[in-house]
Amino acid sequence: MADSESANGSSLRQAFGNVLAVFILILIGVLAFSIRLFSVIKYESVIHEFDPYFNYRVTQFLTKNGIYDFWNWFDDRTWYPLGRVIGGTVYPGLTLTAGTMWWILQSLNIPLSCGDRLCVHCTSIFCFCFMGNIPSHKGSEGTSAGLTAALLLGMVPSYISRSVAGSYDNEAVAIFALIFTFYLYIKTLNTGSLFYATLNAIAYFYMVCSWGGYTFIINLIPMHVLLCIVTGRYSHRLYITYAPLVVLGTLLAALVPVVGFNAVLTSEHFASFLVFIILHVVALVYHIKGILSPQMFKVAVTLVVSGGLAVCCAVAAVLIALVASSPQRDGVDEVLVYLIQLMLANTFQSLRVLVNINHLHGHLTSWTSMYCIFGSCWNYCLFCTAV
Repeated sequence: MADSESANGSSLRQAFGNVLAVFILILIGVLAFSIRLFSVIKYESVIHEFDPYFNYRVTQFLTKNGIYDFWNWFDDRTWYPLGRVIGGTVYPGLTLTAGTMWWILQSLNIPLSCGDRLCVHCTSIFCFCFMGNIPSHKGSEGTSAGLTAALLLGMVPSYISRSVAGSYDNEAVAIFALIFTFYLYIKTLNTGSLFYATLNAIAYFYMVCSWGGYTFIINLIPMHVLLCIVTGRYSHRLYITYAPLVVLGTLLAALVPVVGFNAVLTSEHFASFLVFIILHVVALVYHIKGILSPQMFKVAVTLVVSGGLAVCCAVAAVLIALVASSPQRDGVDEVLVYLIQLMLANTFQSLRVLVNINHLHGHLTSWTSMYCIFGSCWNYCLFCTAV
């Protein structure tokens, strides 16, 4: 009798905790959404900065002319007098997302202006949507950690600047896609499900469509996989998580016109392919280890390592002999040095441009403006934290 009463009491506490967590999450979402609407209250419903207004024009064209005309549109008013092929030079994630939302609302007979309402509030809506993904990580540290992360991400100034109402820019939906891709990666790693692995590749594809910062994902995830391999944490779940992401994700990324074959030709993606090869080698070693006896496995490893070293030494000797016997040895050396410098220059140039772009976007905010924006929200924050 006592055991049943204790079980009922624990189930009631768990149900009450779940309801309270959902209530707190709703409050955090309302808080985050309200903060991002402050610019509309203070400066009216307008789209500010150059890139958001360009995205607004592209979204208007998409809703008026359709998806096929959008891919083939040559905008003669952008980069005047040269013009710009829109379908092959923009990341279409934000535009297609806003256009899909507009088409859904129109099919439900909800009249909504594409420019005055949807494009202004689209980024703020995505801020509220991505909040629901944070507590989903409760399997690692608990629901309280997820709610705390949601609260902090809802108030961090760097994310507010990219998702405030009127800042109709790519980073708003891209950060949502970034968080969602990492969530599905962790979910697949914990479950080993091929279904979640496919969803992870699709989320990565949405990230590629949204922002050029998808290179963060395709480099951070291989680093984690390589760390798991080095520390002896390889498992079939790691293989199921990473292999479909590289294969299916790269194929989908190549479908985006602005990316194209850069998904397999640029140096930003080489780390993922290298780790992909290492993962298959490790999987083959574990498979052979499970088939052979320990003594035979040691013999096989010795033979493979010896053969590999012999082949590498032979290839190196042939290359050295060819270079040494070449009558234009200085020219060969210059070509090799030039290729190495070109590869390094492309890598560091892309990193420098990416850092400069992020630096220019991250404008500093004065403390007075921060207090003016957040002053009316501290009570909600303190209440959520206390609860």
